[in-house]
Amino acid sequence: MNALKPSLWWSALTGFYKPGIGDVPRPDRLALFLYSARSVILVISAQAAIIAGLLAAGAGQFEWHYFTGVLVGFVVAHMISNLSNDYFGFTRGHDTPDSPRMRYTVHPLASGLLDRGTLLTGLALLAVIGLGLTAWFIAERGWMAAGFATAGIALLFWYDAAPTPLKSIGLGEVAVLLVWGPLMIGGGHAMITGHLSADAMLAALPYGLGVMTILTGKHIDQMDFDARHGIRTLPVLIGERAARVLNIAAIGAIYAIVAVLIALGRLTPFAALIVFALPRAIHAVGIMARPRPAAAPEGYVGWPLWYHRVCLGHDRVLGWAYIGGLAAGAAWRGLAPLADG
Repeated sequence: MNALKPSLWWSALTGFYKPGIGDVPRPDRLALFLYSARSVILVISAQAAIIAGLLAAGAGQFEWHYFTGVLVGFVVAHMISNLSNDYFGFTRGHDTPDSPRMRYTVHPLASGLLDRGTLLTGLALLAVIGLGLTAWFIAERGWMAAGFATAGIALLFWYDAAPTPLKSIGLGEVAVLLVWGPLMIGGGHAMITGHLSADAMLAALPYGLGVMTILTGKHIDQMDFDARHGIRTLPVLIGERAARVLNIAAIGAIYAIVAVLIALGRLTPFAALIVFALPRAIHAVGIMARPRPAAAPEGYVGWPLWYHRVCLGHDRVLGWAYIGGLAAGAAWRGLAPLADG
C-alpha cells in the first residue's frame, strides 16, 4: 500500500476536481476515497452547518453537542448523495467513457477503484451514521427533527435515485436551493436551538442561491451530453443562454437579499462582510456573460467544467465571508449586554 500523503488529502478537500486518477500522483487509499467522494465540494455542507450554528449563537442559543451533530450529519448526507449519484449514474449507463463525469475527477466504479459491493457497503456505513444521528435528533427535538429528516431523505432519494429523478425533469436546481438553504441552514438552526426561526430561514436563502449557481453552472457545462441522453436538467429545458442569465441573476440576488435583511434588522450590519466575495462574484458574472470556449485553455484543470468551476470559486469565498460576518455579529451581540452593564 502506498504511504499516506496528507498533502493529497488537503488537495482533495481544497483544490479542484482532477480529470482522472492519472493526475493524482501515487495516491493512498484515503486520497482515493476523498477524490472518489468529490470531497472538494463537501465544504458547502460544512459551511451550511457553520452558518446555522452562528445564527444560533447570534440568538444566544448555541449548543456545541447539537452543532456537532448537525455538522457531521450534513457532511455524511452530502457524501451519501455524491456516492449514490455515481452509483445510479453508472448503473443507468449515464457515466460512460465520453461523459463529463468521467473527465473531471475519479469515478469510484467506472475507474475500477471500487466494485459495486464495496461502494454499497460504504454507503450502508454512512447511512448507519446518518440514521443514528437522525434518531438522536428525533429523540431530542421531536416532530421538527422528524419533519426535516423526512424532507431531506425524500429530496436525497428523488434527486437521483427515484425512477424519474428530479435532476432529469428540471427540478434539481430548485431542490439544491431548498436543501442548502432553508432545509440545512434553517433546519440546522432548529436542531441546535429547538425551535423554528423565520430569520434563520430568510438568512439561509443567499447561501442556498450560491449553491444553486454551482449546480446550474455544472448542468450548463454538460447540457449537450445530458440532452443526448434524455437528462432534462433546467439548462436543457430553458436553453444555454437563459440558464446563464438565470445564474447571473441568482448571484445578484444573493447580495440584494443580504442587503435587505440587514436593512430590516434580520441580520446585523456585519453580514455586509460578504462584500469580500464581490470580486469573485464580478469575475463569475463576467465568465457567465460569455459563451463557453470550444476547448479547454492550456493548463486548465477540470474541463469540461467551466461555469461550474467559477461558481464554486465564488460560493466558497461567499460562504466564508458570510460566516465571518455572522461570527462578528454573534460576538457583538454577546458583548453588547456586557457593555450595557
